[in-house]
Amino acid sequence: MSYRVAMDIGGTFTDVVCYDERSGTVTASKAPTTPGDLAEGVFAALGRVVDDPAEISFFVHGTTQGLNALLERKGARVLLLAGQGGRDVYQIARGNRDRMFDLRYRKPAPLVPRQDVMEAGGRLDYLGRELAPLDEESVRAAARRAREEGFDAVAVCLLFSYANPAHELRAGEILRAELGEDVLVVLSHEVAREWREYERTSSAVLEAYTGPVVRRYLARIERRFAERGLTVPVHVMQSSGGLVNASYAMRRPLQTLLSGPVGGTMGGVAAARLLGRGPGVDEQGRGPGVDEQGSRGNAICIDMGGTSFDVSLVVNGRPDVSAEAGIEGYPVLMPIVNLHTIGAGGGSIAYAEAGALRVGPESAGAVPGPACYGRGGARPTVTDANVALGRVDPAWFAGGLMTLDVEAAGTAVATLADELDMDPLLLAEGICDVANAKMAQAIRTLTVEHGIEPREFALVAFGGAGAMHAAFIARELGISEVVVPRFPGAFSAWGMLEADVRRDLTHPYFRSQDTLDGPDMSRNFVTLEEDALAALSAQGVPEERHRVEHAVDMRYEGQDYTLTIPLRDAAEPAEPEFLEMIAARYAEAHTSRYGHATPEAPVEFVMLRSTGFGSFPRTAAAAQEAPEERAAYVRDVIFDGAVHSTPVLRRSSLDGELAGPAIVVEETATTVIPPGCVATVDPNGFLIVKVNL
Repeated sequence: MSYRVAMDIGGTFTDVVCYDERSGTVTASKAPTTPGDLAEGVFAALGRVVDDPAEISFFVHGTTQGLNALLERKGARVLLLAGQGGRDVYQIARGNRDRMFDLRYRKPAPLVPRQDVMEAGGRLDYLGRELAPLDEESVRAAARRAREEGFDAVAVCLLFSYANPAHELRAGEILRAELGEDVLVVLSHEVAREWREYERTSSAVLEAYTGPVVRRYLARIERRFAERGLTVPVHVMQSSGGLVNASYAMRRPLQTLLSGPVGGTMGGVAAARLLGRGPGVDEQGRGPGVDEQGSRGNAICIDMGGTSFDVSLVVNGRPDVSAEAGIEGYPVLMPIVNLHTIGAGGGSIAYAEAGALRVGPESAGAVPGPACYGRGGARPTVTDANVALGRVDPAWFAGGLMTLDVEAAGTAVATLADELDMDPLLLAEGICDVANAKMAQAIRTLTVEHGIEPREFALVAFGGAGAMHAAFIARELGISEVVVPRFPGAFSAWGMLEADVRRDLTHPYFRSQDTLDGPDMSRNFVTLEEDALAALSAQGVPEERHRVEHAVDMRYEGQDYTLTIPLRDAAEPAEPEFLEMIAARYAEAHTSRYGHATPEAPVEFVMLRSTGFGSFPRTAAAAQEAPEERAAYVRDVIFDGAVHSTPVLRRSSLDGELAGPAIVVEETATTVIPPGCVATVDPNGFLIVKVNL
């Protein structure tokens, strides 16, 4: 067995990347996604890159099954079992307004209506000491209702279970015994052993709501693999940027919520490593190295597809990961890559509103799609604008899988131009400019609004349309360098091949600086480290590829929210000068995040975090060249209102420097190099575009 395969299952296409360990080559392809039975699309995509699936030695994929269920509100019916007196915690949520000046703001409707919330008697105090025993009869009453009314899942969230999970564990035993395996039982301390009752409840409800959908999907994939004689474990991408096997993902399905989009971020991390921009690993793929080039480990990852535009960051060679996030307005406590998504893609529809041009968020989707697809679409999209401007090779779109209808694209753009009384070509550029401005603003949301300067980052562009717009977005943000990786349309799948197995463990640890016992904190970290290493071994990762990183959540006394401060190792808290060192690190992090610090103020410790990583061999191989080359030709392309004679070249034929304007085509994407920009191909096969500012 010699094939390492990764797959990103999207709404329109299933992208696949295959690394052949014998020849050292990487190939990429795609196949139409089959919504009725996703496994059919999976095996169709596999057939494009692997002759014999039995030779697959490693398989990982990203799925949006849970996220789609949440977005479409097609998740499971959930019964929530709360602690006595806590029935309304989930309904009340938080009183703060996320959008202060939005007069139409409404909190998202709870996923569990109030009539589906029950209470369980019993009580613990804030230290986890039992004040009243668990009322087991109330738990059995919840089980009877779940069985009689046909609930798909039961979420259990009892007060202070993060400090002592005994009551939740017993409630889980009763529910599972009464309901069997047909009903998913979710315990909040297993989802997120952290404080804040509402956020922990929300996390448990989200897992219960999306879990049955994810579990059925993963079980079906594993079953279909077994039917094809494939015994290799199925791995799944987590929202944290790490991998787990399918059996663990079925136990903790919430971890896969952002499984698909996160692959691109991990591809950005791998690209930074290959470009010498961030922490690397030794020859065996172990351990973080030293980033000697400082900020060169920074990358803004942009994934532009047909419907959406996703932005994420790589900072100092590492993914930008938060310990909590909000998804569709619902808080969730779990490590998650910070992603910002807007409705801007190749299929985003342009229209007139109050005499002005608007683009998106409505998308033409896959059916009917942009007008140039020839599937009945008549409204102009971003893709149609690019076709009208000559920035796409209509005869070799998506590697020749489609031939675009240039006349239909021009007609769609001209119809809107007549409505706005504009020249059609000027309008086409305007459509692209508006889309670029929206995408640049999405990048500012993750950078400028958090005190981060985009000009200190490289722009890593991927997705089917990312490389087409990247140079224009970079110019608007003052970014001087764009990196277009190999097979950008399948880059998220490649990123999954480069990711590590990851397990995140937490332990509540409320201490003031006056009551801190450094050796005790160190002992707790050692316990977490042992658990993390055991979890990695259970995932099948050899011991020589294990590593564990530690961090502590801290705040100033009187603050509510925390910052996560990394440690050197588990033994560091036992050092005599630990308090002084960690307080200084916290002050530095506070200044970086908020622009100020109060070094003389006392600090508090809230949570211990340990993360286990299990690395696999890297796939840093040269891209496989296309077997046939088509000679370059020249076409007229519009840039800044002027016609430029522009060469159209196959990417696999590039060598040396390429001065813009130029159009570079390949199987999974098109790269537009505007006038004044210069592109080169580095030894890894990445296209590096220097942008004129």
